[in-house]
Amino acid sequence: MARKPGKHYQAAAKQVEQHPYPIEQAVPLLQKIKYAKFDETVEVHLRLGVDPKHADQMVRGTVVMPNGLGKSKKVLVIAGGDKQKEAEEAGADFVGGDDMVNKIQSEGWTGFDAVIATPDMMRSVGKLGKVLGPRGLMPNPKTGTVTMDVARAVKEVKAGKVEFRVDKTGIIHAPVGKTSFASEKLVENASVLISAVLKAKPAAAKGKYVKSATLCSTMSPGISLDLTELSAKAAG
Repeated sequence: MARKPGKHYQAAAKQVEQHPYPIEQAVPLLQKIKYAKFDETVEVHLRLGVDPKHADQMVRGTVVMPNGLGKSKKVLVIAGGDKQKEAEEAGADFVGGDDMVNKIQSEGWTGFDAVIATPDMMRSVGKLGKVLGPRGLMPNPKTGTVTMDVARAVKEVKAGKVEFRVDKTGIIHAPVGKTSFASEKLVENASVLISAVLKAKPAAAKGKYVKSATLCSTMSPGISLDLTELSAKAAG
């Protein structure tokens, strides 16, 4: 039996009309109906008209939020020699080589939010697929997390770099900030993310690319988004 939504959720849901809102209206509405006592994460969910089972319809990429995410990620860098020093100077939280790989393997340690590795370390890092893969933390050249420029990669993650990837049901879920952000900052972050997803449309995608878009926070009901304006900008 489905659990009935609480009274606070129901009161919030009543304030959301059943039609798509422009992003500039959706964000202030989301902040208005907030009822949780903590600073909730704001997320965008995009249901895409792609079949991720086909490699040529996979949608993924990265984008740096212009206004950050409100929480600095703990970054692990797996590198050797001078690159370790470079990573430390750039602000990485954890730095090491095979010792870090062994720590994750033997202790099941996952006290980090992002992993960056140099190409020469990927043979060792590859052993961590079962630990990092399910958490979406496996370094990948396509997302800039396998690189010799570790300083830049660390700074981008710390600044609010978001990796988006369509899941097996065809949906992208991504954070765009906190409910405490100024409305215009959340609007800018959400717009940058959505535009990046629109520009990442695979050539093999047929029919309607974005089937629906929703804005929500950790505890809130979803607010349907009207992407007409953003779609026009991306197409232009």
